[in-house]
Amino acid sequence: MSDPGVGFELNVLSLGNTAFEGDNSSYLLGTEPGAETTLVDTGVSVGATRRALRAALDRHGLSFGSIDRILLTHYHADHAGLAGEIQAESGCRVFAHEADAALVAGEPAALAERSERLRRATREWGMPDGKREDLLSFLDSNAGIRGEDVDVSAFTEGATFGLGSVELRAVHMPGHTAGLTGYAFAGAAGRELFSGDALLPYYTPNVGGADVRVDGALAAYLRTLAGIVETGYARAWPGHRGPIIDPAGRARDIIEHHRERTERVLSVLESEPATPWEVSSELFGSLSAIHILHGPGEAYAHLEHLEDAGIVARTGRAFERVASDPDLGSLFPSVGDEGD
Repeated sequence: MSDPGVGFELNVLSLGNTAFEGDNSSYLLGTEPGAETTLVDTGVSVGATRRALRAALDRHGLSFGSIDRILLTHYHADHAGLAGEIQAESGCRVFAHEADAALVAGEPAALAERSERLRRATREWGMPDGKREDLLSFLDSNAGIRGEDVDVSAFTEGATFGLGSVELRAVHMPGHTAGLTGYAFAGAAGRELFSGDALLPYYTPNVGGADVRVDGALAAYLRTLAGIVETGYARAWPGHRGPIIDPAGRARDIIEHHRERTERVLSVLESEPATPWEVSSELFGSLSAIHILHGPGEAYAHLEHLEDAGIVARTGRAFERVASDPDLGSLFPSVGDEGD
């Protein structure tokens, strides 16, 4: 799929993904003469996705060896998995935000720290031993999807990447991961954004479990969503599925979703204290595979947000309500509808 409406050559490469939030979208840019051939995200390192990406590039007369540059939105394998393999064939530079760069690169210290944080978090959340073993077994069995190690060039907020007549500007959008970054550019109809998993058209990106390194994950993500509303992007190009034609409206919907989820979390605590695992069981029911991590992680992110506001308190692994009639409005950004 090519979209000339952005004012430059933007090719959407849809890549299969049965493990996460539906098909990934990788973006092929810089196919005009004189521009650096660029991929925004690469898809997961599995055979079917590798073949699909090679075939998609071939339709444009390109190969892995033709890529000059990869811009990653974040470290998750379904976005960064094939970066190392492409780099090995092309010698391209791979860019990622400094908060995620070490994980993309596969630095042993960074991977070990994340694993230790994960083990500590699952204990703090009150996850039963059997479920913890199921989760760790799932993660171990899928370790290969992160692909080959990568030589990563780290950047910070505001970094720019030239693309012929267009410039992409890095926008740090933490919450889903510590280093999640969008790439903003001037499109034909206004400011547009490659949003990665900061903004998805159908799913609400997980917070809390998707990256256990993020302290105050829900608060960070709400600030990210408020920034999307305030910027007023004309369109967003997400890491999964098709373009979002009303990014501000979608961001408002996700903020409201989290407000409603916070109310549900508080309702679980009405009768007695509960651990994040117990709260997640009430919210999501039985969990399997990656959701064993994402469910209690999201419950914890909401409980942490409420704890910071003095609405709940923690004793050991359990949280209890300490405010009988809390005002939740102050916990969520005020982003009224357009024209308010």
